[in-house]
Formats: sequence, structure tokens, C-alpha cells
Amino acid sequence: MKRQRMYLRMVARSLGRRRSRVIVALLSVAVGATTLAGLITVCLDIPRQLEREFRSYGANLVILPAGEAAALSPSVLDAAADVLRQGDVVGVAPYRYETVKINEQPFTVAGTDLAGAKAVSPYWYVDGTWPQAPRELLIGRDVAEFLDRKVGETATLVGADEKDRDVTETFTIAGILETGGAEDGFVFMADDDLHKLVGGGERFDVVEYSIAASREFLDAAATRITYTIDGASAAPVKRVTESEGNVLSTLTSLVFLVTVIVLALTMVSVSTTMTAVVTERRREIGLKKALGAENSGIVREFLGEGILIGAAGGLVGALLGFGLAEMFSMNVFHRGISFRPSLVPFTVLISVVCTAVACLIPVRRAIDVDPAIVLRGE
Repeated sequence: MKRQRMYLRMVARSLGRRRSRVIVALLSVAVGATTLAGLITVCLDIPRQLEREFRSYGANLVILPAGEAAALSPSVLDAAADVLRQGDVVGVAPYRYETVKINEQPFTVAGTDLAGAKAVSPYWYVDGTWPQAPRELLIGRDVAEFLDRKVGETATLVGADEKDRDVTETFTIAGILETGGAEDGFVFMADDDLHKLVGGGERFDVVEYSIAASREFLDAAATRITYTIDGASAAPVKRVTESEGNVLSTLTSLVFLVTVIVLALTMVSVSTTMTAVVTERRREIGLKKALGAENSGIVREFLGEGILIGAAGGLVGALLGFGLAEMFSMNVFHRGISFRPSLVPFTVLISVVCTAVACLIPVRRAIDVDPAIVLRGE
């Protein structure tokens, strides 16, 4: 214990006598550790953040009828909900498509849970409001232009029940939908209103899900639904899930590259500083070796100084790194980020390792000091 205390006191005093050099090395390590901790925190939290951001691009999982089934029953929704209970389901929109007449012209009407459709497709632009009361419609822009209807006006829809009898209902246009896609040619209403208009029982042609989950979870859930639920076939929406995967892969590669570059620069800075320290202490090193100090003792002394600098800089950088990650997350995603305590010892360990490696060249120069030459002043 006495030898260890003496060793720590010697290292601390050595660092204290060269405050300017130590501060430069400490700042270099702290900057590297801050970047490391911040980027890793962001990298670990990016999937969760992007999963939420990508939900604004629409559904990423759909269920369709399979086999002899002509439509999906409500029981399929219950069974699928059981499969997807471990995922973060943002919205569910079951659609039933029927043909009705408006002004003697046929139009496709989609009955759905309008609140669920809004959650699944938040990118839809609605002039007016989403239907909130019975007998309210959301009509596509193309339909509105063809019928020359505006928000607040009424439209009379004519459907046919199971016995092919006409059923006439008057609806109020709550909003006009514009997506730039096929939805602009549809009429949307609550599924209860569609059931009253055309009958036929409760059934659906397709169910769209928006789930904040990884691509692997979606693939596994789709496979399980397809093989365990009769009359249903599920599949991820490739254009959405592949985009998420590509973005995550690119960001991860970028974070890794930046981290490696910053750590390399940190090592260069520490190595340069420690080399300068060795140069300044050549006479001291020569005197120690002349008095019988072994090379192993010289190595332990300089490595101890480097490790102490690395630990202190790593600890400071780990705390500052969380602040950097929090600032990044708030500015980009407008959400906070969770603190990961396990990153503190990891950052300190990496900082110590990098500092120890950076000290190898200066330590080698310290070992090569010839006491006879140095003490002669050469």
C-alpha cells in the first residue's frame, strides 16, 4: 500500500509541475470523449427517434385477405393485435371499399376508422376538418372538383344493400383531402356510416398499421400473422421499411467514421504533448536511470500519468457527451434523449486505452534516454 501511495503521489506531483501541458492533453481527451459519448448516445437513440419520424410517411405493415377469404373479419384485427402487442402501434386503419353513386356517377367509398386513418397517414393534407360526427365525409380533391363541391356543402350518396335495394343518405363534406396519390379520387367516411349505406356486415378489404418498430420486428410479425391467422396475409411496406433501414445504416456508418477520426486526432494530440513532456524531462530521466531506476519504473510512471489524464478527460467527456447528444436530439428531432449510465465507464475505458496507446511512442523515447549523454549536457 505504501508503495502504491508513493507511486500515485509521484505521478500527481509530476502532473502538477506541468500544468499547461497537462491541461492541453486533458482538453484533447475530453473533446474526444465528449464526441465519443455524444455520438454513441445519439447512435443508440437514433432508431427510436427515426421510428417515430418515419411514422409520418404512412403505413409500414398491411394485412390482406388470403386463400379463399374474400375479406378480413374483425377477429383478424383482434388476433393481429395480440401478435403486435410488443410493438409500439401508432395507428390502425381498417378499410372497406365499396362503390356508390353521387349524382348518378359511380365513386369508390372507403369506410374506415377515421381517427386511425389520421394516425396512420398524418401526411394527408385536409382542407377543412376530419369528419368527427355521423354522416360527415372526407372527399378527395379530384372528387370535389368533379362534383364542384366545397367544404360545408352536402352530397347525396346512393348505395345498395344486400337485396340490391337503393339506400340514399345525405352527408356533409367536412374536409377535402389532397395527397397527390390515388386517395384524391376516393370518398372516406366512418365504417358505421358505410355499413348503413351498403350493409353486408362488418368486414374489411385491407388493414394498414403504423408501428414504431425495427424492420426485424415487422418481418417477424408479418410472418407470424401470415402463418397463424387463417384468411390473412401480412407484409411490411417495403418502400418505408427499406428507407428506414438505409437511413439507419448510413447514419451508423457516419457516426463510426467520425468517432474513429476524432479518437485518432485525440491520440495524436496526447502523443505530441507527452513527447514534449519527455523532452523536457530528459535530464530528470537520465538522473533516475543513473541512480539505478529500471526501465519498467520509467514506463509505469509515464503510463500512469497518461492513464490518469485519460480517466479524468474520459469522465468529463462522458458527462459533456450527454449534453451534446441532448442538444442534437432537441434541435433535430425536437425530443429529449435518455441518459445511459453504462456509457460513462465505457467512455472512460476507451479514453484510458487511447491515452495509453498514445503514450507508447513517448515512453519508448524515455526508455532510450542515455544517462551518460544527458548528464554531460549533450
